[in-house]
Amino acid sequence: MPRTPQQRLGRLGEDRALAHLQAQGLTLLERNFLCKSGEIDLIMQEGPTLVFVEVRQRAASRFGGAVHSVTPAKQQRLLRAAQYYLFRHKIPPPCRFDLVAIDDEKLSWIQNMLEM
Repeated sequence: MPRTPQQRLGRLGEDRALAHLQAQGLTLLERNFLCKSGEIDLIMQEGPTLVFVEVRQRAASRFGGAVHSVTPAKQQRLLRAAQYYLFRHKIPPPCRFDLVAIDDEKLSWIQNMLEM
């Protein structure tokens, strides 16, 4: 259970992102996948494709908003965590990385935010 106000806010953002993606037909496989390489907020299935989802939420856009908060270092951690997750599969399925960016109340779903 989230302990700090920021963790609670993050959990609410993930809940909202999850509801949006499920309404678009994606199925949740795992939430908050954690490994030594990093964390993946949501791992979803869309048809045959495995979708790794990063959820970013910002109350204000004065520093570039939620989209710009995904730094190259964060992208590398996402890639490493996804590779770790994929070790479970003998033949990895097709994959993509999506971003759900929430700025104030506006939710944006960006597919294929980075290539693996």
